[in-house]
Amino acid sequence: MRLSNLPKGAPAVVDRVDDAHPSDAIAQRLRDLGFVDGEPVRVMATGPMGGDPLLIQIGSTRFALRRSEAARVAVRPEVA
Repeated sequence: MRLSNLPKGAPAVVDRVDDAHPSDAIAQRLRDLGFVDGEPVRVMATGPMGGDPLLIQIGSTRFALRRSEAARVAVRPEVA
């Protein structure tokens, strides 16, 4: 499942960040921000009418991401 498709409030963990092309600066920046395997992540809010931006919480930090950026992050449901 992609982070961009994760329902609001549903707990998940990052599986991986996919590169759109070699030397993908956006994918690398997401990794630098903490989007790495095993990190807890959750969609806290979405833009108007389900659009951009998405308010994402990873660990204790929150980021606003475009849906196209969030679509690069693969997540798996968090197991309690």
